[in-house]
Amino acid sequence: MIPYILYAAIILTACFIFYKLLLHKETFFHLNRLVLLTCMMLAFVLPLVHVPQQYSFREVPLSASTALTTVTVNSENSIEGKENISTADNKLTQKTAPTINLDQVMHWLIYLYWFGVAIFTLNFLMQASLLLHKAYSRPSIRDGKFRIVETTGDKAPCSFGNNIFINPAKYDWETYNQVLLHEKIHIDQKHTLDLLLAEIVLIFQWFNPFAWLWRKELESNLEFYTDSKLLLHDSVQKQSYQLSLLKVAAPHYPLSLTTNYNQSLLKKRLLMMNAKKSNVHTIWKYFFLLPLMILFVCLFNEPVVKSQSADVKAKVKSQPKVNTRIKTEGNWFATIKEDKINIQFKSDDEKYDGSSNGSTFILNEFKDLPMGKEGAFALTREAGTMNFTGKFEGDKGMGRYKFTPDKSYTNDMEKEGVNINDDDGEMVFFFINVKRSYVQMLKANGYTNLDKDKIIPLAALDVSDEYIKSIKQAGFTNIGLDNLVPFKALGIDKAYIDEIRKAGYKDVSPDKIITLKAQGIDGKYIADFRSSVKNERAELPERIEKKELHEQDENDDKDQYSKNIEKTKNKNKSNNDINDSDDDLIAFKALNIDNTFINSFKEVGYNNLSNSDLISMKALGVTPEYATSFRNAGYTNLKADQLVSLKAQDVTLSLIKQYKDLGFDNINLDDVIGAKATGTSPTFIKNMRDKGHNMKSLDKYIALKSVLGE
Repeated sequence: MIPYILYAAIILTACFIFYKLLLHKETFFHLNRLVLLTCMMLAFVLPLVHVPQQYSFREVPLSASTALTTVTVNSENSIEGKENISTADNKLTQKTAPTINLDQVMHWLIYLYWFGVAIFTLNFLMQASLLLHKAYSRPSIRDGKFRIVETTGDKAPCSFGNNIFINPAKYDWETYNQVLLHEKIHIDQKHTLDLLLAEIVLIFQWFNPFAWLWRKELESNLEFYTDSKLLLHDSVQKQSYQLSLLKVAAPHYPLSLTTNYNQSLLKKRLLMMNAKKSNVHTIWKYFFLLPLMILFVCLFNEPVVKSQSADVKAKVKSQPKVNTRIKTEGNWFATIKEDKINIQFKSDDEKYDGSSNGSTFILNEFKDLPMGKEGAFALTREAGTMNFTGKFEGDKGMGRYKFTPDKSYTNDMEKEGVNINDDDGEMVFFFINVKRSYVQMLKANGYTNLDKDKIIPLAALDVSDEYIKSIKQAGFTNIGLDNLVPFKALGIDKAYIDEIRKAGYKDVSPDKIITLKAQGIDGKYIADFRSSVKNERAELPERIEKKELHEQDENDDKDQYSKNIEKTKNKNKSNNDINDSDDDLIAFKALNIDNTFINSFKEVGYNNLSNSDLISMKALGVTPEYATSFRNAGYTNLKADQLVSLKAQDVTLSLIKQYKDLGFDNINLDDVIGAKATGTSPTFIKNMRDKGHNMKSLDKYIALKSVLGE
């Protein structure tokens, strides 16, 4: 719950910064309203979206429990994981926990958060109750769908729902009428719903200062929008209305659920009413919101993981499955198939239903199976002995079992610093067949800080002495246990690490290796990527030389300048790591951007596309045919970012033709993009012309659409 709320807070904060930097001074008030409302909703919806693995920039989640549920292991001491071996397995691949009890801290944070939610919920309900009581307990006048509720005192007028709260005795007739017109616009545009939504967001984001600032921006924009609509009335003069605002503004504010004449907003409202209207060409700013949201989803959302690795599945065949629900005593049900025997374990309070709750063993581990008659047999390992009684009929068998741990083994493990002194731990070590020599091997490799939860996934995945040494020989001399588990689960070996290093990642980290392997990136793909995409570090084109050396003093002699160029080249040649393009590399793989895709654009004249251009074009489905269609229509100098904007707004040649049929012969693509973004459709223009709005330029219709908000 806490990560979700924090993620929502981050999105809301980023949207607020985006809005303040680019949009809050624009006079497209209706469009700003849509942005403010949409961002509030997206902040809570986006964290719930699951991203396909190929589109996510997050590393594939590789907890030990995941490894144990998706792989099977081929050795004597192996398991096939059906479920988590224990509830502690969720923490197996995490870093060593700090001394602070994080679980306890998280519990207190959760309690504190919900306490705040409860307080703000009560506050919200109290405000709503007071407003409703005030609306229906005081004298009122019905004016069509509006209810004008008479108030007393010095509080400023406000509206809530279809109720307008005002003290008529305070104002002259002209001011009174202008106030009513103002509040009626609030009600017609259903601004109460905006404020209610903002209050609900505050309930769940009460700790986030940017949520409070967001509500303030929303309220400000509603007032700007209402003022602009009111000034369109023929009966309202700007100077007269502004004077009325000065008369009405009062320091006694109404409740926050209402639209009102907030005195602190008065100066901003007056400035905005006199501000120059935004040019339609600034509409491009709004387009950045979509890639911002996509970026958040791709960077932070949990990727949908299909499987860890085809190699792992191919290499690891099973033996026992481990399940903590298996009790030390109960009933067994077995099936023999070829050289294996699958045994299901059920405690006395469970009924056999054929479900998998057991383990698969090698048949030759058992001797003297009672075939056709009652008998006893046993399976003995270092951790203890499983005694069975019952009989087999053909390849089926059933009976009773009882597990007896070996106390000397438990004591030896305790001497090694590994406490398994409970039924759960002893049985898990029995099923995985963790031997004393295995723990000693781990210690010999430098892993002295061992415990039960660290050993289980290592033994389950058969992380052997030979495997550990090979990984260390590959350059990871200090690799931790938390990385060995995903390494083995994904099939990362010395050959793969060497291949990645030869491809340019000389200082690659274990986490980066895991990410590359999970994405299916190998040395060949990296080589293809570097040869297909202009790598600025490796090739050092002339434009980069100039950029890096632009601070060169003009008075330097030519020899010194040449030395600086050579120095820059050597610096880039010596640094073969591709760190600056790591994200591009992964994005190329996720989006399947290959030579064919890049060359298809080169064939139509796009020879110098940047990595970001290629990623954006592939993500939005921009094709060479799409670019060629515009070029054939006369738009010959289209850049990659323009193609992306056109595709993002789904602008087609047929749409452009509709605008031209309306008389806009010299229409440019930026105008079409702006019209599409604001909903200024050909149908809207026709309707406006039928009403007498005959304008020659498309941007004027866009401005009209923004004002009307229809």
